[in-house]
Amino acid sequence: MARLAQLAVGEVPDVVLVDWNMPEMDGLEFIKAVRRDARYKGLPVLMVTTETETDQMLRALTAGADEYLMKPFQKESLVDKLRLVGVVR
Repeated sequence: MARLAQLAVGEVPDVVLVDWNMPEMDGLEFIKAVRRDARYKGLPVLMVTTETETDQMLRALTAGADEYLMKPFQKESLVDKLRLVGVVR
């Protein structure tokens, strides 16, 4: 979240990919923090992780993840998810 906050005013990435298991802040905490911040209201967030439990997927989507992609994955799967969130046509 700190790196996102360091961006210049009005400078928001097209999409953010997070993993459930990250240092400092896990992906679920990150998603919750992003969704609480009005500056990132429309920012697409994809959870890309090795966590394959249905419960984990539901928690991420309920917290505000736009899509969930399980590792390992094929390039086409990532492109499909990016297409679903409107980042790729």
